[in-house]
Formats: sequence, structure tokens, C-alpha cells
Amino acid sequence: MKIKVWETILQISKERNVSTDAIVNAIKESMKVASLKYFDHNEDIQVNFKPEKGDIRVFTVKKVTQNPTDLSQEISIHEAKKFNPDAKAGDMIEMDLPSETLGRIAAQAAKQTIFQKVRDAEQEKTYAEFAPRKGEIVNAVLRRFEANGNMILELEKTEVLLPVREKLPNEDFIRGDRVKAVIIQVHRENRGPQVILSRTDHQFLSRLLELETPEIANGNIEIKDIVRQAGERAKVAVYSNDEDIDPIGACIGIKGNRILSISKELGGEKIDVVLWSERPLSYAKAALSPAKVQNVIMLSKNDKLLQALVSGDQYSLAIGKRGLYVRLASRLVGWKIEIKRI
Repeated sequence: MKIKVWETILQISKERNVSTDAIVNAIKESMKVASLKYFDHNEDIQVNFKPEKGDIRVFTVKKVTQNPTDLSQEISIHEAKKFNPDAKAGDMIEMDLPSETLGRIAAQAAKQTIFQKVRDAEQEKTYAEFAPRKGEIVNAVLRRFEANGNMILELEKTEVLLPVREKLPNEDFIRGDRVKAVIIQVHRENRGPQVILSRTDHQFLSRLLELETPEIANGNIEIKDIVRQAGERAKVAVYSNDEDIDPIGACIGIKGNRILSISKELGGEKIDVVLWSERPLSYAKAALSPAKVQNVIMLSKNDKLLQALVSGDQYSLAIGKRGLYVRLASRLVGWKIEIKRI
């Protein structure tokens, strides 16, 4: 039987960026599924499809026997003669789907099932493309807002999601804006893979620092820890094994140009770059920067509790608004830090 689908296959392949082989296999698979209701004994259905010529054939092969017991593989002589008048016991007979039925199924497959299969192929391609890119900074174009405030963006002809919770506070975007964010998750879902972006995740700040600081990109400086209150303040602990490299100075840049560029991208978020240390007392003292700490005392090793001693004029700078600075420092070090005025 002839069906004219090759031009359609080529068009879909070009528009959806899916291989012609994937589409042809989708048609063959859909033909098999649709034919099950006509070959109703769980037969092994064969599909011969030559899309360039438009030739298609759907059939099954059965053995002719006197008394068939497995109707999926055997057929009686009486039934076999309907397909081949010369059929006899022991012959293998090919049973074609009637052309009228085949034409109807082929039309349905070309119009409906094929598109579902193509969507599946597209979704798998999307997942395979974006799953390895978690942690990568991308630039996407805002296309629309959902009712809950989530943002749908277009990234390389793929719709991606920036949830409202992953947006910095007080950020306002309009349709058509370019939005820089980091890929944090790629989910497989029934309706297709979901690519999740974020501007609040610590990975976003980490990648921005890497982009702005060649010493981080080439591995001479290592980012050990990052904590953020997105949109307000962040603390970044860095370290270098190279004694000739100032890890803090390199991250801040000349006249603060590097860190200011990052802060601007983050809506004015203040970023404290501190020196990482494996010694909790030294690390805590650095983590409370820019406050000047006189001394740090270990109150309880078991409870991981430290006390930082600061002068009166440094107290509010160590604590921060609503205790934000000391909370971030505690999270960075992994010890609870109490601030004591001296």
C-alpha cells in the first residue's frame, strides 16, 4: 500500500530537530499498536515501511496446522486458505492487514500517534541536552508569567522555568527581558522534562565568581563555602595553596571591580569574601568580616559553640540587621557563634 508521508516526515524533522529515523520508527511502532485490535491473539506483528517510496505493509506470520493450539503463531488450514488457496499443513503463511483497514490505521498514525512519538523524542532530547548542564549559567528570554508568579523563559528554543521562589527579592522583569540564571534541576515529568533555573541558589554566585575571577576558573583559588541571604548579603570562603596568590584580593578585584560587578547582577547584594581555615576559631573570626573581632573563644566543642568578642562600635556590624550577619557566619563555619561586647 502507498501512503504519502515522506514530505511530512522531512518537515517535522526540520522543525522539531528530530531525526527522520526517530519519526519513521515512531510510525512503525504506532502501526503495530493500532493493529493489535485487528490481530487480536497477541501475534508478532511485522511492519515493512519504506517512507521515501511511500510503501507500507503490516502483516504477521503463522504456521498452518490441522488443530492450532497457539493462535498467536498458528492458523487452521481452513482459515489459511482465505489468504492462500494452496495453503497446506506445515506451511508458513503471511497474513496481511486488509488494505482498507491498513489505510485507516496509517492515516490515524500519521496524524495523531506520530506527533506523540515525536514529542517523546523531543523530550528525551531535551533531557539529554540539559541534564549534564546543571550548575551552568545561562541567558534566557522571559516569555510569560504564570498565575502564581513563576516565570517561563525561552532557552535555546526550549521553555524553562524560573520559580518565583528562585527570583531575587524586589526584582522586576518584563516580557522580552534577558535573564541570567543558573540551571539547578532537570526533572523528568509526564508532560516532558522540566528545566529549573535559579538566581538565589548559591551555585549562581559561585559561577558568577568563576566567570569574573580567572584564578577560580583555572583552579588556583578554590571556593570552599558559600552562604547567602539572597538579595541582601552573602559570605564566600576562599582558599589558595599558592602563597603568591591573594585569594580575597583576586576575588574582589582592582578597586573592587570584580565583586561590584557581581553585586550589581545580584541586585546590590553585599558579598563578603573571607579566608577559609580548617581551624574553627580563625575561620569564625574571618567569617564575621567586615566586623573587626578582638578574639574568638570556644565555649563548647561538643555543642560546636563559639563566642566572638567585639568592641562596642563593632557590635552591630558583627550582629547585622535582625542578626543576619552572625547567622550567615555561623552557617559558613558550621559552629554557632555568639557575639559578646567588650
